[in-house]
Order: sequence, then structure tokens, then C-alpha cells
Amino acid sequence: MKLNKLLFFILISLLVISYSGCSGGGGGGGSTSTPTVTLASIAVTPANPGIAWGGTQQFTATGTYSDSTTQDITTSVTWSSSNTDVATISNTSGSNGLATSFTAGATDVSASLGSVVSPSTTLTVNSSNINNVITVTVNGGIGIPNVNVPNWPYVSVMVCTPGTTNCITIPYILLDTGSYGLRIFRSFLATVPLTQVTSGSGSLTECIQYVGGSADWGPVQTADVILGNETAANVPIQVIDSTFGQPTLCSQTNQYILDTSPSEAGYNGILGVGPFTQDCGSGDGCGWYYSCNGSSCTPATTVSLNNQVSNPVSFLSTDNNGVILRFPIIPLGGVLSVNGDLVLGIDTQSNNSSSGVTMYPADPIYGYITTIFNGNTYSDSCYIDSGSNGLFFPAKDAPTLPTCGDWFCPSSTQKFSATIEGYTGSPSNSVSFQIGDADTLLSQSTSNEVFIELGGPYPSAFDWGFPFFLGRSVYVGIEGKTSSLGTGPYWAY
Repeated sequence: MKLNKLLFFILISLLVISYSGCSGGGGGGGSTSTPTVTLASIAVTPANPGIAWGGTQQFTATGTYSDSTTQDITTSVTWSSSNTDVATISNTSGSNGLATSFTAGATDVSASLGSVVSPSTTLTVNSSNINNVITVTVNGGIGIPNVNVPNWPYVSVMVCTPGTTNCITIPYILLDTGSYGLRIFRSFLATVPLTQVTSGSGSLTECIQYVGGSADWGPVQTADVILGNETAANVPIQVIDSTFGQPTLCSQTNQYILDTSPSEAGYNGILGVGPFTQDCGSGDGCGWYYSCNGSSCTPATTVSLNNQVSNPVSFLSTDNNGVILRFPIIPLGGVLSVNGDLVLGIDTQSNNSSSGVTMYPADPIYGYITTIFNGNTYSDSCYIDSGSNGLFFPAKDAPTLPTCGDWFCPSSTQKFSATIEGYTGSPSNSVSFQIGDADTLLSQSTSNEVFIELGGPYPSAFDWGFPFFLGRSVYVGIEGKTSSLGTGPYWAY
């Protein structure tokens, strides 16, 4: 039977070949070859739509062919947006043609396949309902000559004398999801008197130290803080002042270098919007707080939660359960500048919905999540930090990456992936990233200040710094506060 079936298929094949050969030969019948059908044009719909800020718009691409037939080619074309600060459009499988808005304005959307390019259609993003939105600018500096810091996101914040309209707007405040509370250099507050927080018979003062080796020292005072068009009243903030009290108490441990001016620090202040309300918690001083009388300061062993430097978002009357950071994707090699948005609140308005987002529970004490990279697990020292200007992780986990000072400098850009898990072990998600040559990226020959492939070595933690935020909407859920994603602290994207 097997032999007969084989002979049968061979005979059929010969007949097909013979027939095909006959039809293609001479004998007066002529050629019967099928004409080639090519793509003639592409149409993008809907035409010139408008959406509310924070919304999305699905576009469809329809191809018309040379034989007048049409076909939906949404998943085959390459989509583009002329202004990615306003909206990006996806070329990712499963979301092809989906535009996501970032700020009010207009952008031209088009689709291409091979040499055929569609006429563009204009997507308009309306500016209604944006009281809870703050523009974030990443442009390399604070407007002072020779002060350049790549990949640092800045916002403007208004600070007022409590209960009054005596206010000042301060630009170039570093937006930091890795810390908690507002800190501003004293020089910007000369015309805005604030209320000093006391500790015993002295002035409550704080020393906050950063992993990069710098530290901020200064008194804790209360202010009304306006974010977007929303007010947080009577918020304890830190006034950065390296001349106040006894600053050597802050610098002597581990030889931290005190920030003495904006030009030295690279910012006019810091807005910490991480997943906690207070920067210390537990009602104690964490070893960070002091009580100062004149030039003499002593440790403040107990500091109530109400007096600790606090995340202003928690003090808003609404939109106070967290924030969203949204930035467009950028190409390898970097761009001169990019704008994104800080959105106040999660699931509190139409422009901060968490639909389609995955939530990763954070450590309730430190806010950490877990990263697994090249077989090593970092469960108690991994965080998502917009205040870090690169992706930082142990060099031993990536032996192919040479270092040059604080950065990685491979001869060519290298691709990696790591797994992010919630602090409880789930959910789990693989994240791809790339590391490029920092020497080339940061060289004087380029004016670019924003890079998605900038990274460097860090001894014992995995720090998802600012490059992680590019092309994503990252949600920060504040401890004890709820949204449809759950109760904070959590991260989501």
C-alpha cells in the first residue's frame, strides 16, 4: 500500500508538471501568466480626530492595490507621529496603530509600507481637564552655563507662605520617584516666608544623603505647595541650606559632599514623589533629623509623621493616591530634549486611568521590587528611580560591558533583558534594554542630552533609572491609598 501511494503521488506530480509545461509552451495559445498586483496607495482613518489629553486613538491603514482591491494593512505598515511630545503611535504587535497622547497639541500621523506613504492625518489632543498635569522637561541643565546633567527630568513647582497668596514658582526642580518630599534651595525662598517646624526647644533640621555621595542639609519648614493647579496645604518641606546650624554633622559620615548651590547640585530643588508619604516613617528620626539651637545641633530621636518632610501629592484634596510619569520613546543616539508629563492621581479622572496596566506590589518598608538579571536576584535593593540618570547594575552581571568611570562604554550598543517581579514574587515581566558607549553619547561633539541606552555600574543593586521611563507610562501608588490597581505602595506600567 505504501508503495502504491508513493507511485500514485509521483504520477500525479508528473501530470501536474506536464500540464504546467504544456500550458506555458507554444502552439498558438499565448502566455497565461498572472499580472503582478502592487500596492498603489494607503489611506489612514479616522481623518483628523480629536481626543482628550491622556486618551488614546486607534488608527487603521487601508491599502488600495493596482487591481482596485483593498485590504486592511494596519499590522503591516510602519506608523509614525510627527510630534512625539504630543503623541506616540505604536508599531508593537497587538497595538499597531494605537496613538497615546502625552500633552496638548497636534501631531501628523502617517503610515508607510515599502516606498508607499499615506497622506498624513492630524491628531489633535485637547487641553481640557489638565489641572492635574505638570509638564516635565528633560534638556540637560538648569539654564546655568556649563551645568549639564543628561537624563534628569525637571518640573516647576509653586511654593507659598501658608494660607496666603504670597507665592513663587521655582523651575528646574528634579522629579524623583526614588525619594519623598520637596526640597528647595534657600536662595529661592527669600520673598516667601515659611513656618519653621520645631523639635523640642530647637529647629527641626534634616540631613538627607544620596547613594551618589552628595547630601542636602537644612531646616524643615511648612509651605503651601501647588502642583499643576492643585494645592497641598501646610506641607513640611526641607529648605536646603549648607550654612544652617551645624552642617558638618551631615557631611562627616562617609564623607558626603553637601550641596551648597544649584550650580553644584544641578537642580534648584527636588520633588520626591515615590510610593511613601513621609521620607522616614514610623514616627522616628531614622538618624536623619536634628534639633538645632544656633550653631549647635543634636539628634532628634523621635520625629512625628506630621513633622517629617513629606510627599506633597499625599496632601492634595484629590488626585492624592499616586502619580503617573509619561514619556515618549526616543531613538538610539539620543535627542536634544524631550517633554513628558507628571499626572496627579490614579483612576481619579478620565486622564489617569490604569486600564491595561500591570501592578507590581512594593516592599511596604522600602518600596523595593525584585529584578532578576543574568541569574542574580535583587529583591531588597531594586527600585524604579527617575532621579537616576542611567540604568545602574552590578558590572559582574554583564562582563561584556567595559566601564569608563561612572559609565559603561562598550564599543557597540549591546542588548540585554531582565525580569521584574513584584515584591511578593508576582507578577513577572521580562524587560528588554540596551547599553551604549557613554563616552560617545556624552562627548562634546553632540548636543544631545537625553539617552535611552545610558547605563553604568552599581555594586549591589539594580536601579531602573530614567531610561526605563522612556516610551512608558509608569505608575507610582502611594502607601495606604487605593486605586483600581490595589493599595499602595506599588509600581505599575
